[in-house]
Amino acid sequence: MSTKITFLLLPHTNLLDLGAASQVFYEAQDQGLDIEIHFCSDETNISAANGLPLGKIESYQKQKLTKEDYLIILSADYKYIFSNKFKPSKALLDWLAHLKGQGITLCAICTGAFLLGKAGLLDGIKCTTHWKRTAELQSYFPKAKVQQNIIFIEDNGIYTSAGANSAIDIALHILSKLKDDFFTHKIARELVVYHRRTGADSQQSVYLNNRNHIHGGIHKVQDYLQENLHKKNLLLDLADIANMSHRNFCRIFKKETSLTVIEYVTILRKERIKTLLKNPDLAKTEIAHQVGLQSKKQVSRILKK
Repeated sequence: MSTKITFLLLPHTNLLDLGAASQVFYEAQDQGLDIEIHFCSDETNISAANGLPLGKIESYQKQKLTKEDYLIILSADYKYIFSNKFKPSKALLDWLAHLKGQGITLCAICTGAFLLGKAGLLDGIKCTTHWKRTAELQSYFPKAKVQQNIIFIEDNGIYTSAGANSAIDIALHILSKLKDDFFTHKIARELVVYHRRTGADSQQSVYLNNRNHIHGGIHKVQDYLQENLHKKNLLLDLADIANMSHRNFCRIFKKETSLTVIEYVTILRKERIKTLLKNPDLAKTEIAHQVGLQSKKQVSRILKK
């Protein structure tokens, strides 16, 4: 019997989550995995958060799920979730509780966790959501064990995840449970996803760290370095980009970021190397060139720092 992957769409659903997660399973299905993909809702007609009409979606009440199946609750626009319009029916909440009691795996992407909370299914459960909304999730559902700054987490048959691209991460994780890591790797490659994140990975990024300042010239240099890490970037050239003298640039960069330019570049290189190493087709010598280094020995030294 085929495993059913059923997506529950809320009003004002986020298209990125819908497209990202469903595409993972569509590709897996296309490559021979015996699964069925279904979509359902509690609404007769539904629109995406950006206003795109999605039309009539099949009622959740028509879904026949067994304990081998998965229900994935997609996120909705946070303005809707935190408005008085977000009033899921008692029948829907009871249905979710019934599924949990039947041993069916429930997954919530981003703000979809708030629906699980309203159904009382987050009590005593380790869970997460988008990093901007974790405090609100904890406040709304004080019995939940809300986890900060992680991509996704599973506890007692309930998966919750962060926002946006975490839908791909959790879908790939589920795929590895349904099949195996090698098959999942092939699907990730098909989607041009070379860096498969685990649930413990941080929602924050080194590319966003050390940027909590308002100095336009330093931001410009940080943008340039991230986009041109493969080049030989001299301090004099970077100072020109910031429109400063060499001496003043080095001083201001350290003041605004708490790092020297070399320390910052090393952090960027290490992160980029870790990502590139996920691609089995790249040799360490090629990885070195892509991050502005000359040899694979330098790559190894960076990784040890």
